Amino acid sequence: MRRLAALALIPLIAAAPAAKPRTPSEIVAAAPRADWREVPAEDLVIFELQGGKKVVMQLAPAFAPVHVANIRALARGGWWDSANIYRVQDNYVVQWGNNESDKAFPAGVVAKPPAEYHRARKGLAITPLGSPDAYAPAAGFAAGWPVAYDPKAGTANLAHCYAMVGVGRNLSPDTGSGGELYAVIGHAPRHLDRNIALVGRIVAGFEAMSSLPRGTEALGFYKERSSDVPIVSARLAADLPAAERPRFEYLTGPSFAAYLHARKNRQDDFFIRPAGGADLCNINVPVRPVPAG
Repeated sequence: MRRLAALALIPLIAAAPAAKPRTPSEIVAAAPRADWREVPAEDLVIFELQGGKKVVMQLAPAFAPVHVANIRALARGGWWDSANIYRVQDNYVVQWGNNESDKAFPAGVVAKPPAEYHRARKGLAITPLGSPDAYAPAAGFAAGWPVAYDPKAGTANLAHCYAMVGVGRNLSPDTGSGGELYAVIGHAPRHLDRNIALVGRIVAGFEAMSSLPRGTEALGFYKERSSDVPIVSARLAADLPAAERPRFEYLTGPSFAAYLHARKNRQDDFFIRPAGGADLCNINVPVRPVPAG
């Protein structure tokens, strides 16, 4: 009888429901401190727009070191003080700078940087996307950035995902100085990959740019200069008093790998059928302000 009673328990144990997979937001919320990496203060630029709105850009020196050095010098030299947002093209980009003015560059700016459109893959620890990419042999994430790469050629490049920031330029061989910048506000224009230097992304306050009225001229330029949106100032976080510096961190490590898997295989209550894959720009790398304490 005891043996039969024990056997009778087996179906009950086997029928116990499997643990419900965690949602992407639950994975992010439970990520340990060890899986978050803080962005260096030297890599954060704070743009203050007219009306007090602030937009924070994270720089990507590992991918475009000369252009990024220029941007730091431009910020420190006051290049964007009294500059403007002068182009807002629907489902494409918002662009800002001094728009072909003759304003002199601050000291230290390289007027003609190299074409930093891709870099060597060596030295990048890439977490593969695990899904096909339409624009490159492979794609994934490196140090919190969306990247496309070619294993055979040994090259890698940042991808034009939402909120990524690139350098405006004229026709080649011009590569842009970094004084004119744009940010993606629409469907990822991945056809621009490896044709323009990508230098970072907006990590806070992007709604102050993405929600602006669209320009009515060709390519989204504003028709009248009175429509331009003034930029009051641009400063590096590293140059602000410590108490005033914005601080951000991005998810990495095992928690990011789990987050990536969950985003590709959504089993939240809302989803009926998991996609089983994802586009590179559909995976938003979690970035958040550094928690107090």
